[in-house]
Amino acid sequence: MFKTGKLKKILLIIVITLVAFVAVVIIFISPIAKYAVEKYDVKLLGREIEMNWVYVNPFTGYVHIKNLKIYENKSDSVFFSSEGVSANFEMMKMLNKTYEFSNISLNKPVGRIIQNKKHLNFSDLIEKFTPKTKRDTTKESLHFNILNIEITDGEFHYVEQTIPVNYFIKEVNIESTGKRWDVDSIGFNFSFLSGPATGAIKGNGAINLSNLDYRMAVVANKFDLGIVQQYLKDLSNYGHFSANIDMDIKATGNIKDQENISASGLVAVNDFHFGEAEGDDFASFNKLVLDIKKLDPKEFEYIFDSVTLSKPFFKYERYDYLDNLSRMFGKKGANIKTAVAERDTKFNLIIEIADYVKVLAKNFFRSNYQIGKVAIYNGDFHFRDFSLNEKFAVAVYPFNIHADSVNKKNERVEVFLETGIRPYGSLKVSLSINPKDTAEFDLNYHLKKVSLAMLNPYVITFTSYPFDRGTLEFNGNWKVRNGQIESSNHLLLIDPHLTKRLKKKDAMALPLPLILAFIRENGNVIDYQIPIKGDLKNPKFNVWDAVFDLIGNIFIKPVSLPYMAHVDQVENELEKSQKLNWATHQSSFSPAQEKFLEKMKTFLKKDLTASISVTPVQFLEKEKEYILFYEAKKKYYLSTTIVNAQSFTEDDSIKVEKMSVKDSLFVQYLENHANDSMLFTIQEKCMAYIDSAVVFNKFKSLSKARELSFRSYFKENEIESRIKFLKAENTVPYNGFSFYKIDYKGDISESLIKAYSDINELNQQPPREKYKEKRRAKKGLN
Repeated sequence: MFKTGKLKKILLIIVITLVAFVAVVIIFISPIAKYAVEKYDVKLLGREIEMNWVYVNPFTGYVHIKNLKIYENKSDSVFFSSEGVSANFEMMKMLNKTYEFSNISLNKPVGRIIQNKKHLNFSDLIEKFTPKTKRDTTKESLHFNILNIEITDGEFHYVEQTIPVNYFIKEVNIESTGKRWDVDSIGFNFSFLSGPATGAIKGNGAINLSNLDYRMAVVANKFDLGIVQQYLKDLSNYGHFSANIDMDIKATGNIKDQENISASGLVAVNDFHFGEAEGDDFASFNKLVLDIKKLDPKEFEYIFDSVTLSKPFFKYERYDYLDNLSRMFGKKGANIKTAVAERDTKFNLIIEIADYVKVLAKNFFRSNYQIGKVAIYNGDFHFRDFSLNEKFAVAVYPFNIHADSVNKKNERVEVFLETGIRPYGSLKVSLSINPKDTAEFDLNYHLKKVSLAMLNPYVITFTSYPFDRGTLEFNGNWKVRNGQIESSNHLLLIDPHLTKRLKKKDAMALPLPLILAFIRENGNVIDYQIPIKGDLKNPKFNVWDAVFDLIGNIFIKPVSLPYMAHVDQVENELEKSQKLNWATHQSSFSPAQEKFLEKMKTFLKKDLTASISVTPVQFLEKEKEYILFYEAKKKYYLSTTIVNAQSFTEDDSIKVEKMSVKDSLFVQYLENHANDSMLFTIQEKCMAYIDSAVVFNKFKSLSKARELSFRSYFKENEIESRIKFLKAENTVPYNGFSFYKIDYKGDISESLIKAYSDINELNQQPPREKYKEKRRAKKGLN
């Protein structure tokens, strides 16, 4: 009994001693470990390390570090930190020369990667731990296992100092089974959020560290692509970018071989905006969707369910010097070329993405591609030319392209394009192409209902004569086989009519009325067939067809001059009876217009029940542009001559009117006063010089002066009371000028009745009869 009690006491003492020993070891080894790490950190790692406390259990292999901080090399900036780092080391496996961490976890780690050209802020660590000599493969190797790695709620920053770029991701969670010494692959799951913006990405995958093969599944939800904005600074002089991406992609491939990828799934880029500044886009779209069944460039497989683009927008502008794209990216893309040339020393995400897309797409036309549907919906494309004496603007909207079953195995691929043209016109194109040979196709197109007055900025600049009537149509059929063209192209100008010449110093004086007199046919049309033949790379037009038509017109015209003069007279009578044109700045009437007003007065006097409604149709944009130019030139004129506002005469006004807005001294004067390098157009420079309220008030005064001038012809007895002005319409008139639209109530005048009768009769005659339907379809008069 004694012996048993004594044995128990001895065992108890041993246990207590062991527990005490373990406790003492644990208690003292933790601060010793903390002290040793912080004392020898620079020697071992080359960096300062700090921590609040360390718990080390040498018996179980468990280690926990609270608030770990690792500093940048020779800096007081933190390179890496974590609220908690834990690890389990398998002590017993050391006996078998296996060093294994069965678990490593990092709680709320924060890391920073800083790059300056090729140098990274951890390059010193790579250099320090890279073996100086090759490993002796004849000796038995130690085995290392790092298993069950877990990162919770991390945040990682990337800073590129040269461009610069500053970006981060947050709420980073990573789980990995880790790496065993005898297994090449690592599996992982991950998720994170965009740091500065919105969106999430999650996924899973595996990578073979031996050959760098990978497998990946990634899902992105409205992930913001704002990081592209920062790389844009390296390519452009200015600019703004925004977009987000949805993605559900599965892929396998090899990291070393970009072409070695096999992917399927959905990619959608949303709310894409790119332009000079936020809210001022050069290009944008609502959504670009790629629905991929299989993408495998190496195996020449490009199989898509659909490729669709909704509401794309693009704006191209020409200035006196360069255009909007050259202003942004440098002349002929100089900024982009420089960035590409520096890619060996400076990483740019945009260039890398562009190159990767090239790699993925390079085998497309050599493959048996299949796309179920290709479509562009509601496109809106703008062209504006500010290099002329006045702005030219045209847009195509809504722009739609549709093609079903774009498949190289098919005999033909059918593509259809349809769009409106703003302010007037439309275009339809159908293309039937052999997908195995792009030099074999059939093309049909029809451009119609285009107002000739739309072209006035060019016509005025090069001839001084604006159109105030006329419609353009152009259609054709192309048949191309083996690159050889057989085509018919039909140009038709219906009722082209010029108004009086604008005498300006900056406009050429080409005798356009004389040219029209030669080329215009009896029906008051210009109707030419333009056959184009030859090779696609060197198409040829038979100019002699046009020459023979011209010669024919020269001999036919003298015989038909009386008929054509009668046509002009009748058309003018009809036009003037229904509308009264206003030239820009005009508020008084020409003798011809006064004659028309006298007829209108007589008509009202004869019929006491008759009345007239007048609707001012205002080309507001053009009117304000001319007022803006005039006021800017006037202010410049007063500032650079001895003339002041009080002594400013009508002769001075004419001088100002004729002054070119592109006059070098005037432009230099504007630039000195605007003092803004981001103003590229003469319109913007004038707007910076002239208060918009001045332009608005001048236009308001002009509109009032026109109404008073019109009413002044009807101030007798009860005539004026029968003139009713309706609400003004602000639009782009088909004839290119502001005008008064005249509506009659009561019996119309005999001369107008005769004009209607004459025009109907003329439209039934051979020269005009075949164009009757087209005249009915066009804007303006029949």
